[in-house]
Amino acid sequence: MASVLVTGGAGFLGSLLVAKLLSDGHDVASIDLLPSTASHLRLRPVVGDIRDRDGMRALLAAARPEVVFHCAALLAHDTIDKRELWSSNVDGTAVLADAMAEAGIRKIVYLSSNCLWGRGFDRPVTEDESPAPIELYGHSKWEGEKILLGQPGLIVTVIRCPTIIDEGRLGLLAILFEFIADGRRVWTVGGGSNRYQFIYAADLIDAMLKSWHASSGGVYGIGADNVTTMRETFAHVIAGSGSGSMLGKLPKAPTLAAMRLAHLLRVSPLGPYHYRMIASDFVFDTRRIKNALGWRPTLTNGEMLLKAYRYYHANRQEVAARKDVSPHRQSAKMGVIRVLKWLS
Repeated sequence: MASVLVTGGAGFLGSLLVAKLLSDGHDVASIDLLPSTASHLRLRPVVGDIRDRDGMRALLAAARPEVVFHCAALLAHDTIDKRELWSSNVDGTAVLADAMAEAGIRKIVYLSSNCLWGRGFDRPVTEDESPAPIELYGHSKWEGEKILLGQPGLIVTVIRCPTIIDEGRLGLLAILFEFIADGRRVWTVGGGSNRYQFIYAADLIDAMLKSWHASSGGVYGIGADNVTTMRETFAHVIAGSGSGSMLGKLPKAPTLAAMRLAHLLRVSPLGPYHYRMIASDFVFDTRRIKNALGWRPTLTNGEMLLKAYRYYHANRQEVAARKDVSPHRQSAKMGVIRVLKWLS
């Protein structure tokens, strides 16, 4: 069994990864700005900041990890200062890379994002497509990739992933789940004919573990197979939920214009990244990661989203009371979307 380090170990994905590593018998060190909710004899949880150079040196010296899983990242919520986001995601990655080099730790698996692109594609997106982010989070993830891939001596695996779904994934998805749970009309933009790929958290973790054990690094896009339209995905969740919700259609151009205005006025949780999910196509071509690592996804968009909905429905009261947890483990505030719910 090995010693490993997980940055962002108290976050949604990080906590699932930590649990998997512990169940596999590994010794796990974890660092996060928030305290870990896990407790285990082989877990060393640290409340700390990856920008703290001395702290990272001490943690690496104590843990001596064979691999670092770099999941830590601040998200682009209105409560996050833009300079803080850039500093944490970019400067923190640089500090981590330097500290690893000093400690002689060579292998890192970096969680990147489809936010490297700010538009949809009418074809599957390959790893050779030049990144073109349009918002700060996407720029920060692209900069993080360049920092790690440019660090001499590191064996770097970059996994570019879409929205991660599993039991307990909430955030903006909780808004959709509340509409369904209350039997409200679920709205699609432009008829919901766009195809937007998700990734099941357990499938992503499987890819991360396979990346660790591979002899070389690489850059990979990841996501589910058989991506259906958003309308078909929502219909699958509604049918499986037993809800009385029906699907509705909003005109594309005026709806996106209203969303942009609401974002500028800070009355909506939806930003530029979400417009693409709601109305554009984005699917990664996953042939490279399948061929290189022997990886295969296990759940479709509809299956994983229904799994996440059932968790929300079973734990709705407890979810509503959550505080001081990662953004993906609590419900996002609806803002002006509550008016739409009232009208639905």
